[in-house]
Amino acid sequence: MAVQTAFKNKMELSMAVSLGSSLQIALFVAPLLVFISLLMGNPLTLVFNQFEIVALFVGVLIAAFVAQDGETNWLEGAQLLTVYAVLALAFFFVPV
Repeated sequence: MAVQTAFKNKMELSMAVSLGSSLQIALFVAPLLVFISLLMGNPLTLVFNQFEIVALFVGVLIAAFVAQDGETNWLEGAQLLTVYAVLALAFFFVPV
């Protein structure tokens, strides 16, 4: 839905839908997965190491800088995709 509203040039609604969806996942699905993992015998904790906390902080900071002006273009989208790719590669290659 966020992509459809962005195509209709309603960026404020698109950002609200995207952020609301992310918040819903963070507040509902992640704790639910912790409880399900306990039932399956392979406990999942929400304890993060320093690398994960720094990566989360950097990702949020960059996304906030991009969304701060309330406007967007293809270059900012490409920058966000690049941040996502860099973080994915970092988590793939850095031993945890």
